[in-house]
Amino acid sequence: MFTRMSRLPGFIIIVGSLPAVNRVCVEGLRPAWTGQSPVTTQASTRYNRAMGPRIEVESPPRSRASISSAVSGKDVTRFRRDLLRWYGEHRRDLPWRETRDPYRIWLSEIMLQQTRVAAVLDHYRLFLERFPNVQALAAASEEAVLAAWSGLGYYRRARRLHRSARELVREHGGHFPQDSKTLQMLPGVGRYTAAAIASIAFAEPVAVVDGNVERVLQRLMGTNLTTPQIWQHAQALLASSRPGDFNQAMMELGATVCVPREPKCPGCPLQKSCATRQSRQSSDRIITAERRASPRSRSTPDKERQLKEEIWCQLNQRGGRIRLVQRPKKASLMPGMWELPQSSQPPRPMPAATHWRTFRHAITITDYIVHVFRCTAPLPHKDVRGKWIAIDRIPRIAITGLTRKILKAGGII
Repeated sequence: MFTRMSRLPGFIIIVGSLPAVNRVCVEGLRPAWTGQSPVTTQASTRYNRAMGPRIEVESPPRSRASISSAVSGKDVTRFRRDLLRWYGEHRRDLPWRETRDPYRIWLSEIMLQQTRVAAVLDHYRLFLERFPNVQALAAASEEAVLAAWSGLGYYRRARRLHRSARELVREHGGHFPQDSKTLQMLPGVGRYTAAAIASIAFAEPVAVVDGNVERVLQRLMGTNLTTPQIWQHAQALLASSRPGDFNQAMMELGATVCVPREPKCPGCPLQKSCATRQSRQSSDRIITAERRASPRSRSTPDKERQLKEEIWCQLNQRGGRIRLVQRPKKASLMPGMWELPQSSQPPRPMPAATHWRTFRHAITITDYIVHVFRCTAPLPHKDVRGKWIAIDRIPRIAITGLTRKILKAGGII
């Protein structure tokens, strides 16, 4: 037997034998958020999506009111108003902010993964000229897609983009699902990307969390938060009437004002709400914690961590053609892409040609010094045969970023 006695608002005291109490707790008082055992969720942010999602055990979501009160009792309405007003006055003029087309928003989000905005602008424009909609992208060959992607790096993103386009056409008639849960079923679309598309294109009231938003929330709270807590706070603060603008405002604030090393606090619209700003001691603690949490800070500086290698490339032009070789289809890095013949050892004897110039090029964690020769004699290479490619065909084939850099420097493309 047991008795339920309400003593305090929001609390129920249960008196009785342990089996009965357990049964009530499990069966009668199960929170509405469950119905099964705790679930796992995929957490992905702008800076880690390309590395694959992490699996986190998600704690029971709290109500919007309880989470908002956890934000040190801030005036959430004023918070949203100040942020949206700032965004309207200071946001950068970016092409993907001029549209509610889910295809264009999706493309921008995939391109921006682990890539600077400045590097994306031209690629975004040219990619849309070539593939203006999801149907055009689905109908293209993978080689054509990789060719248009060339120079952005992380080519796995382009392959997943292509597969998703074909799935959208095949399974959805070329239309994007309008909710984030269904969008996450597409190849290469994680929680962040799905939320960005759904909120911006379809006004679904779902929050996004990328590296910028995470940093803003950590500083606003003045403490370190777990991944589930960050998503919960982001959802609680979301302006449901303008979810797309609010999400972009949070990302813009982190990208331009609440930056990692030297935040521009005097220009922040949320100064009055920021726990880190209000307490120097808290600020020192959170900044230290951010550095401690970063894998970079646990080892030597980037310049020392980067591997250094030298390679020798041959630029052999004959009339209107360039000699290129194709990387193996099963290569772990840039499979199937075309590049100039190269060697990890200097040619011996040195070919009868003048060393043209030296480039610096970085791929993931390796810094390369690249020596380029203009010559007719082949350099040592695992595939010395290569293939002569017409220069006017190069924009339609997938070439590596290094090859593109060299050919542009030579005025060839």
